[in-house]
Amino acid sequence: MTPVPPRKNADLGTRAVVGVALIAVAAAALWFGDFAFWLLVTLGALAMIHEWGGLHGADAGQRKLAQYALMVPLAIMSPWAAGPSFLALGLIFAAFFFLAIVTRRGPLGAGAIYVGLPVLALLYLRGHDGGLLLAFWAMALVWACDIGAYFAGRAIGGPKLMSTVSPNKTWAGLVGGVIAATGFALLLTLWGLPVTLALATPLLAVLAQAGDLYESHLKRRAGVKDSGTVLPGHGGVLDRLDGLVPVAPIAALLVVIQGY
Repeated sequence: MTPVPPRKNADLGTRAVVGVALIAVAAAALWFGDFAFWLLVTLGALAMIHEWGGLHGADAGQRKLAQYALMVPLAIMSPWAAGPSFLALGLIFAAFFFLAIVTRRGPLGAGAIYVGLPVLALLYLRGHDGGLLLAFWAMALVWACDIGAYFAGRAIGGPKLMSTVSPNKTWAGLVGGVIAATGFALLLTLWGLPVTLALATPLLAVLAQAGDLYESHLKRRAGVKDSGTVLPGHGGVLDRLDGLVPVAPIAALLVVIQGY
């Protein structure tokens, strides 16, 4: 076996350390809930829409305007205001129309929805009865999927999933990610996660990888390797949370439909 160059080992080490730190911070904020969790997702959302603007060719002023516009629904979702409500949902779409009209960049406006809906969903889940477990499930299944996909892809390899978009992703990685996420969700049923949500996890795992592929498409179109540089070894915040973007709203919808 050809040894891995030292540089790659160093990058992998940095990536692992930062990844563990990010999970620890997210888990702590999730545990405390209320203001701590709202603050974390708000900071993440502001970073994400800034990076989203960069991927769509927005200049610095337009990216800052997008952050200001998104701050309105984010503020409404705080524990001191209306929280994750229909009012916040309406303001997310209002931010979309405002940005699309003022900047004449529809895709930049769409970033308010792309970023705002997952925030609304996560805050809804955390504020729900049994919300600690529900929000942890939605977030952790994405983490498990990423880890499973990474190791299955490296160990098995094989046919590429979508080489024109992301040359490193394989079908083996997709299957490994789905298995890891599903196994983790089934484990959570021992702590009270409804079985129906655990059984829906394979679909959510596929959505997580679809979200990853979509962001890879945006980066390839923009001609960049990462959405940002704020996270050593990982790139931007959007690079880390792209899988959670489609998962969180669907997870919240499933909770609503099931009446939990």
